[in-house]
Amino acid sequence: MRRNKPFFSPRILILLTVAGLIIVIVRLVFFSLGNSSAATVEKFYSLEQKNNYSDSWDLFHPYMKEKFPKASFIQDRSHVFIGHFGAESFEFLVSEGEEIQNWRPAKGEKPFKTAYKYLVTQSYNGKYGKFSFVQEVYVVKHQKEWAIIWDYNN
Repeated sequence: MRRNKPFFSPRILILLTVAGLIIVIVRLVFFSLGNSSAATVEKFYSLEQKNNYSDSWDLFHPYMKEKFPKASFIQDRSHVFIGHFGAESFEFLVSEGEEIQNWRPAKGEKPFKTAYKYLVTQSYNGKYGKFSFVQEVYVVKHQKEWAIIWDYNN
């Protein structure tokens, strides 16, 4: 009587499973760090695009929250972009991120060990025609979460 051998031996199946798990772990650990910062920028401007300034404010670093109390921020953003410019919404484009070491948000402020810099272009179609704003946006870690912070260096 002849026995049929399995197509893959148990050892090969175990090796393939372990290799697959290693690849998944490496991708999650190494490739998600920079992508998380970019995802935070995308989320911030997607919320702003929907005039959801309350939730976009929540993505700010505490430094930004000190500069802009929540109620003031919501009122200002709505007033400027909708009120003055007559633009209900906008399109945006986020550049590739650039890692920066020892970046400071303003003179005299404590530096962040690592920050990611993005250029965000917001394009509006309002009562004054078509126009775009380009802003440098930085993302830093705060309590294990990515947070938005703007540049106030002169």
